[in-house]
Amino acid sequence: MPHTWITECLELYNINRALRAFISNSTKLRKTTPETNGKPLAQVTIKCGIYQGDTLSPLLFWTCLERLLEDLGLEQQYKDKLSLSIDEKSITDTSAGSVRKMAWNFLTRLMMVNVKARNVKVKASHSCDVASEETRFNIDALLAGPTSGSILNPLDIITAFFLCSDGFVRQELTLKMSMCEFAVPLLLPNPDTKQCTMMLWALRDIVKKYRPKSLSLSKSEILNKVLSSPQQYHDTFVHRNLECGDCPRKISDGIVEISWYLPCENKNTDIFSEPVTVANLCGNSESSIPQFLFLCETSCAVFVFCDEVDKTYSMLHHKSKASVFLVSNSESKKFKAEDLKRLATDLKMYNNIMIKSQSVNDADFVTMLQGKIRSVIDKMADVARNLGIRVDEDCPECQNAKKNADAITSEIHDTFEYKETQFLLQGQIWKELTSLEKEECRPQNDGSKNIKEYKNLLQEQKQILRQKQISSTISKSMSRFVIVISSCGIERCYFLKWMRLNLDNLSQKKLSGL
Repeated sequence: MPHTWITECLELYNINRALRAFISNSTKLRKTTPETNGKPLAQVTIKCGIYQGDTLSPLLFWTCLERLLEDLGLEQQYKDKLSLSIDEKSITDTSAGSVRKMAWNFLTRLMMVNVKARNVKVKASHSCDVASEETRFNIDALLAGPTSGSILNPLDIITAFFLCSDGFVRQELTLKMSMCEFAVPLLLPNPDTKQCTMMLWALRDIVKKYRPKSLSLSKSEILNKVLSSPQQYHDTFVHRNLECGDCPRKISDGIVEISWYLPCENKNTDIFSEPVTVANLCGNSESSIPQFLFLCETSCAVFVFCDEVDKTYSMLHHKSKASVFLVSNSESKKFKAEDLKRLATDLKMYNNIMIKSQSVNDADFVTMLQGKIRSVIDKMADVARNLGIRVDEDCPECQNAKKNADAITSEIHDTFEYKETQFLLQGQIWKELTSLEKEECRPQNDGSKNIKEYKNLLQEQKQILRQKQISSTISKSMSRFVIVISSCGIERCYFLKWMRLNLDNLSQKKLSGL
């Protein structure tokens, strides 16, 4: 094994400089002569580790994701995936006493639809003993603040749970987050594979998007103000001024959150007259090119938040179907008016630049952004696969289940007619049987007949109807349903969920009369 390759590997895993220098400069690793053309005379094996007495323990290299999952106690769930089940445990709201309990505390609060679920700071244990006079006041510890190991960004915990969950748990998490009016993941990054996954199965409705970056202006906080009325502010997106929101992200850079604004048709309180979907790319868009391109293709309006305009210049040259708006902070030390003028001239963005200056307060700036959003029309196309982004619905089990569910529900045009032709054991025969059973329990039409003879007559009529039911053949749709529902495994769960979604869509168009 060439020692240069070993050195590169050591650099990749951040081994200390002294060890790298020893390997690079060691004469034992490279004994060469002019006759060997620089090739080693002998093969050398190097073992790296930590000596404990006479034993060399191997070095263990942890990725950022593995380290976080171990801290949260989710390493096993990352392999086996969390799934929905019913057990005897009760859900109680308790404060997190450690980092390991932090993740489960978040999950418990989320299942309870607690709007404080994202407040994930570990509560420090307070001693009841009064400090003695001899106890020194540790000013250094006070200035340093809490240790970084006890604080996690809420987005890291959300990302970890989505990576450790199957499709049905992801749907449940998304539902609960939506009920809490939290932004939910749209594109989920995986730090190990460097690939993101579109949460299409977890989110069945994607309408529109609005997108930016991260810097001196708190983009997420401004988005919250854009989506909130002046009378009622709500933290939809995680931002730096939220509890633990200023903690550096470990695995959630590149996650795309999504949220919705639905008007209530009140001109005095509605911010937008039409439904609006807003997506928020967390982290630097230069490091998340697939997500950036996806949002540009699926958006009607793209809002780019930047301080250094020259770094944004190359990214904005991508052809986009969306109207691109540049948002910058003139108070930032990195802001250069010359770069902004050059960008506006080259890309012809004269009317699509908004500057947050000292003379413009937050309320006026938010009003300006809301006006720009109102001027664009919502339209979205599914281009994730063309950009190399995985889609969670592309698994064979989900696609086969969708195909079977669509084959059944696609035949439903007239609900009453479908019931008559496909549900042969119900329909008119079932209604007549129900009437006979009711008459048998509470006779209304017996007249002068003997009650025993009358009930025997009803039994004979019921028997005739039962024979008609038995002689009926199973319909095509029912036969397909029985075959699929009799299968085992995850495909049956997907099939039942697809059936529910399809039937819900049909019922939204036409409700049967009661």
